Amino acid sequence: MANVRGEFSSRIGFILAAAGSAVGLGNIWGFPTQTANNGGAAFVLVYLILAFSLAYPAFMAELLIGRYGQANAVTSLQKLSRTLFQKRFAFIVGFGGIIFASLILSFYGILAGRMMSFAIEPITQIAGLDAISGWVVTDSLIRNLFFTASFMFLTLYIIRKGVKEGIEKWSSRLMPLLIGLLICLIVYVFTLEGASVGLNAYLNPDFTRTLDPNLIISALGQAFFSLSIGTSTMVIYGSYISKKENLISLGAQVTLIDVSIAFLAGLLIIPAMYVAQAQGVAIFAEDGSLISGSNVVFVVLPSLFSSMGAVGSIVAFTFFVLMTIAALTSSISMLETPVSYVVERHNMERKKASMIIGGVIFIISAAIISNVEVLLGLVITIATEYGQPIIAMLACIFVGWIWHRNEILKELQQGNDDVENSFFWKVWPWYVKFICPTAIALVFIHYLNT
Repeated sequence: MANVRGEFSSRIGFILAAAGSAVGLGNIWGFPTQTANNGGAAFVLVYLILAFSLAYPAFMAELLIGRYGQANAVTSLQKLSRTLFQKRFAFIVGFGGIIFASLILSFYGILAGRMMSFAIEPITQIAGLDAISGWVVTDSLIRNLFFTASFMFLTLYIIRKGVKEGIEKWSSRLMPLLIGLLICLIVYVFTLEGASVGLNAYLNPDFTRTLDPNLIISALGQAFFSLSIGTSTMVIYGSYISKKENLISLGAQVTLIDVSIAFLAGLLIIPAMYVAQAQGVAIFAEDGSLISGSNVVFVVLPSLFSSMGAVGSIVAFTFFVLMTIAALTSSISMLETPVSYVVERHNMERKKASMIIGGVIFIISAAIISNVEVLLGLVITIATEYGQPIIAMLACIFVGWIWHRNEILKELQQGNDDVENSFFWKVWPWYVKFICPTAIALVFIHYLNT
């Protein structure tokens, strides 16, 4: 029996789900960390420029492919193909995105599991369970396996429910909660000593650093990772959008929300780091780099929370719940990418497909955990620094060079009759055909040569 495809029931449902996919640890954790490591406000400025000039056009290309195809990533791309070569090329692009989404989820689950464990620690402290408090924040094989499995279970629970009752329903609940918690924490941190120094570092750029090639590469990678580009995720979400919706405005709104929440996360994390520094916690080395690197969330901020006394436990709990929610809204989209492929291409029941694929990804996570010093960095590099830019570039090539311009226009006109006269239509087709693939390729080649 054929599986019935789901569809987002409302415009706001899609916006929250797609924004949830885009808004994850890449925004709440990765963006502030990258900002602190790459010149503060200079990185923010370059990130904002690249997010709208390169990431948004590529994001729109993936959404368009999905809504036109109304199917999983591979099938949607193959519907645009006319020759055998193009169909094989479509399979490589679509299935490549599925593989990289699965790899990202394999390490994402580990990091999200750590967020869950640190959220539990304040509760166990208040309850006087000192032994458990120590265990949940101490790095160990059993701890990491347990919380990674717990996070994967939450992701599986949502995906098993399908599009409307799973992805849309839970994204609509979690995203407002995430934004509310983020704003509350920002307001609180701004009242603390040292926050104004951090705010100045975050908002006043050193324009000489904006041309630093390494900063540009980091900003581009951050823009692509935070928008879930190059993982076929947005192809899938695009396939669940009604033909009646204006795709251009939807894509712009999701991009704006994603960038805004990344900016808000910086307003929280960067001032919080300087608050910690004002209280005697070492943040930066002599060369200006972060002492704790990407572990700043697990090392520096807990030290800050501990120095706050009783209120610190509440702040710590709220912060790590925020991080867990951000991770969950992204992980459900990553798991949906391979699940939708198996459900549609192999006619497998959704619950069964979810369990099998979730189990395989957890096994990969377990392998990473067992040799984290070698495998974690390797998988992150392969998936985010190599995989995502390449797949995003190939998707732009597909839309720009293989998909006929008249067919693209017809797809955009569904939900937007006057699109042919819009600024978007006058610029985007040639932009995604020439500028996006060339710019991504140049940045990627430069990265390989450094």
